[in-house]
Amino acid sequence: MGENLGQISSIFYKYLFESLPTLEKDLFNQTNQESGEQQKALAGAIAAFATLLVTEDAPPVDHVMSRIAAKHASLGITAVHYDLVHRALFKAIVEVLGDAVTADVAAAWDEVYWLMANSLIKQEAAAYEKAGVPSGQIWTALTVVGRREIAPDVWTFTIAGDQQCPMNHFEAGQYISVSVIYEDGSRQIRQYTVMAGAEPGTWEFTVGAVPGGRVSNKLIAEVGVGYPLIVSIPAGTPYPIPADGPIVLGSSGVGSALTVAVLQRMVADRDTRPVHIFHVDTTEEAFGHRGQIRELLGAYAGKTSIDTFYVADVEEGLELLRKQDWDRKADVYLCGSPQFMRQVRKIAVVKGVRPENIHYEVFTPDSWLGFD
Repeated sequence: MGENLGQISSIFYKYLFESLPTLEKDLFNQTNQESGEQQKALAGAIAAFATLLVTEDAPPVDHVMSRIAAKHASLGITAVHYDLVHRALFKAIVEVLGDAVTADVAAAWDEVYWLMANSLIKQEAAAYEKAGVPSGQIWTALTVVGRREIAPDVWTFTIAGDQQCPMNHFEAGQYISVSVIYEDGSRQIRQYTVMAGAEPGTWEFTVGAVPGGRVSNKLIAEVGVGYPLIVSIPAGTPYPIPADGPIVLGSSGVGSALTVAVLQRMVADRDTRPVHIFHVDTTEEAFGHRGQIRELLGAYAGKTSIDTFYVADVEEGLELLRKQDWDRKADVYLCGSPQFMRQVRKIAVVKGVRPENIHYEVFTPDSWLGFD
C-alpha cells in the first residue's frame, strides 16, 4: 500500500468525481487538484493513520484527526460523503494492487478506513451541533460592511450578520470558508482566519493577493461594501488553549491574522501570561497587521515582546529564528506558509519545546499532520 499510495490516490479522485461530478466543480480546490497537492495529502493521511494504529503510545485517534475534521466541517462534509469515498478508494486499491488484495487484506484496510472515517464523522457532527446548524448546512450570507488595504495587495474585509448568525459562535483562533461563485456556475472555496471586528456583530478576515489566485484576486477586485458574501460556520480549534505558561505567536505573511485574533482574546480576558511575538515578512510595509498588533500589545496587561524579521526569503528568516532563545514551557501558535510552519516547528522542537505544545493552522492540503 505504501509504495502505491500516490497512484491509488490519483485513481481514487477520478472515480470519486465520476460518482459525483459536483464535488470537483463545487467543493475541491481546483488548484490543489491540478498541482497534485490534494492527492499527496490523501496519501499522507492514510499512511500516517495506518502507522498510528500500529505505533505504541500513539496519540489518541480523534486528536490526530481533529484538524482534518475541522477543515471538513468548514466545507459541509457529512456521513454520506464517506460512503462515496469508501467505494471510490477501494475500487482504486483493487485496480492498482490486483491479486494482492486478498479477503484478509481488504478486511484489514476496510477497518482502517472506517476507524478513520468514524473519528471524522463524530467530530464533524459535534462541530455542526456547536454551531447550531443541521449536519452539513454550514453556509450563510453575511454582508461586507467595510474593506481596507493594510499592505500592498493585502486587504482586510469586515463582515456583519444578525443575532441568529452562526458567526456568533466564533471563538478566537478559528477560521471560516468563503465561497465564491463563477460565471459558469462553478464554486471555489478558501479558508481565512477570523478576527473580531471593532463593532459587535462584525468580524474580519484578511486576503493577500496570490499570483494567478482564483479566489484571492476575485475577492480583492470585486467584493465591495454592501456585497453579500457566502461564508461557513466558524471551524478549527479555539486559541489560546488555557494554560499557565508563556505564549509565543509566530507568523509569516497574512498568517499574522492569527496573532491578532489570539491577542484580541487575551486582551478581552485580561490575561497576563507573558507573550512573545515574531513575524517574518519581506518588508515592514508588507507586514499589514503590524499596527493592529502593536495596539493590542499596548493594551495587554502582561509582559510582551516582539521580533520582526524582514528578509528576502523565508529561509533567511528561519536562520534568524534558529539563533533565538526559546522558552521550553511556552505554548507556540503558528500561522503562515506551510514551509514556514514546518521549519519553525522543527526549530521549536530542537530548542526544547514539547511537540504537543506547538499548535498551527494550515489551509493548504495538510499532508504532514504534525507527525514530523
